[in-house]
Amino acid sequence: MATLFVDKIDPQSGTALEIGSSGDTITIPSGATITNNGTQTGFGGANTPNFFAYVSSNYSVNSTTETTLPLNAELYDTASAFNTSTYTFTVPSGQAGKYYLFGQIRKNNFSGSRTFFEILRTPSGGSLGGIYIAENSGGSDGYISISGSTVISLSVGDALQMKIYHNDSGSREFFGGFQNSFFGGYKIIE
Repeated sequence: MATLFVDKIDPQSGTALEIGSSGDTITIPSGATITNNGTQTGFGGANTPNFFAYVSSNYSVNSTTETTLPLNAELYDTASAFNTSTYTFTVPSGQAGKYYLFGQIRKNNFSGSRTFFEILRTPSGGSLGGIYIAENSGGSDGYISISGSTVISLSVGDALQMKIYHNDSGSREFFGGFQNSFFGGYKIIE
């Protein structure tokens, strides 16, 4: 193998420079550093699809009734995979993999009670099942937020929803708005 010593390589004509040919392996040795001061393409990946859905205004939930969170608005949804009518994210074609999921709800002046949200999955052709629960119980919790996150492997067609529950007396109100009651996630780069 021959070694070529130069400080700079420029294309002979135009502005494109190719190193190697199709099928070749270009090796960067251990201890070497690549510095990028320009635009890069084709490296790494993107955390897509990703979505962030929220409840647009305050909403009420009856006591001891598990209720689907009415996620009727979005900040973003790169694959148009979140349905704001059914409040469901469905894994799009070609996007199976590990997903980071997160959610939050915020109570509007509750007394002490058990309150939780649950992220549920309906696998394509399967039965509904819980994959994560974040809970708060007891005390004079007033305006507390309950939040949490998880990582799970999802298949194409898996449908996700977020449900909430409380056992305070009667119907109780939760705060809406993108900073209070939301559900989101993104596919992890592997």
